[in-house]
Order: sequence, then C-alpha cells, then structure tokens
Amino acid sequence: MLCATPIGNLGDISERLIETLSGADVVFAEDTRRQLLNHLGISKPMRSYFAGNERTRNSELQALLAEGKTIAFVSDAGMPAVSDPGSSAVQIAVAIGAAVTAIPGPSAPVTAVALSGFVGDRFVFEGFLPRKGAERKQRLASIADDQRTTVLFSATRRVDKDLADLAERVEPGRQVVVTRELTKLHEEVWRGTLVEAARHWGGNVEPRGEFTIVVEGATPPPPDLGAAVSQSLLEIERGASTSQAVKAVSDRMNVSKRELYELVLKQQHSGDATSATDH
Repeated sequence: MLCATPIGNLGDISERLIETLSGADVVFAEDTRRQLLNHLGISKPMRSYFAGNERTRNSELQALLAEGKTIAFVSDAGMPAVSDPGSSAVQIAVAIGAAVTAIPGPSAPVTAVALSGFVGDRFVFEGFLPRKGAERKQRLASIADDQRTTVLFSATRRVDKDLADLAERVEPGRQVVVTRELTKLHEEVWRGTLVEAARHWGGNVEPRGEFTIVVEGATPPPPDLGAAVSQSLLEIERGASTSQAVKAVSDRMNVSKRELYELVLKQQHSGDATSATDH
C-alpha cells in the first residue's frame, strides 16, 4: 500500500493511515528513524527504501509480496513515487500480480496550486529542475512556453538559483507563488513576479525549509484571424455554408465568431468584385 504521509503537520494524519500502518506486516520507508510510527505508538519491522538502494531492496520486496505479506510504503512526506522513491516498487507489485492500493493524504503540489490562486484545472508538475546543462535549459524553455500552471519543488540551497534562472528564461513579469514549509509552524506563501522573487530570495533572505514553487502559465498567443479566414474560405469551397464554416473554424481555432464572420464576408465581397472587374 502506498501511504501518503503529512507534509509537515502531524495533525493531518488520517484514521485510515493509522489503520493501514497498524495492519501492515512490514513498513518500507525512505527514512527508518521511526518518527511517524513512534508518534502513533506503532511498532513494525521496517526496511529502508530510498533512491540509493532501490535495486537491492526490490528483490526483498518482491519476495515478501510473493509470500502474501502486506507492505506499507511511505516516503519522507506526501505520496510515494511523486518526486520520491516508489514507482519501481509499484512496477514489481504489478508484475507479480499483487494488489496495489493507495492511502490518499496531503500533497504539497496540490496544496500549493490551491493557495496560488492561479488556474488549477490544468497544471503540470515538474518536480525538481535538473541541476545543470542542456537538460536544465530545455526544461526552463518548456516552462516558458507552457500555458498551464507549473509546479516545481526546490531545495533550500537551490531555490535562489532556480528562481534566478526562471526569471532569466521565462517572462520576468510572470506571476509566481513561492511556498515554504507548507502546513508547518513557519509556513510562508510569498507572491510576486519572477524577477521580484529572484531578487527577494537571492538577496538578504536566508532560505530555509522545503519549497514548492507555482509559476503562472504563459499568456496564449493572439488568435490568427488571417489563418482562420483562409480556413473558413476553404470550408466554403468544400460545400459548407458561410455560417457553418465560420462556426466550425471559430470553435476549432478559438477566435471570435462575429469578427471572423465579418472578415469572411468582406473577403467574399472583395473576391466577387475582383471577378466582376476581370469580366
């Protein structure tokens, strides 16, 4: 079972998480210091499972699942496999036919999107930016062009550099919300433009804690009315009425139906006048 754990505030522990951890045979955890289990008064065998030992632990995990053992899988915070170890464990369980389920819970990306006030019906989670090189440049370019809200994780020692690079390669005036220590005692939600964020977090402020950054999506390019007129005329040549063609093209290209209709009529009248002159 993939178990989402609190991202900071232990008051967010659910009854179902307690029941799951209490009923598990073994707990695989990114951090085996038992802080969560001790807080709940639960004693269970634990196995470490983190980015550096996934391969060596997978054979043990597979054997336990084959025996029918109930495994609870937790990461440091939030949902395992989301910018944390866990995806390979799921693949192993699926490969041997073991049941896989998740105990839902707090999520830093979703919480940050909700707090941002940006459009949340379409957003992309990018995790941590690549540290350097071409891959980092490509990722930043992708964020710059993406019209969806973008959510990023950043570490204490990297947040100033991440924000500086975002301000340089994305529109500097793009709005951003920088959240820190979500749900914890010193939770902070900072709002401004990317250039302001780079200045603030790269200045005298000493960044501390875990950061989740929410970047406003790119402004959609203006509709190409010229192309829409051409498409409408093509539809008309193929047998559609003017109103049918305009409606279909305006829906498809997200342009004003009224404005497109007027331009198409003007183009048609211009064409008729040209034909008459030729005769």
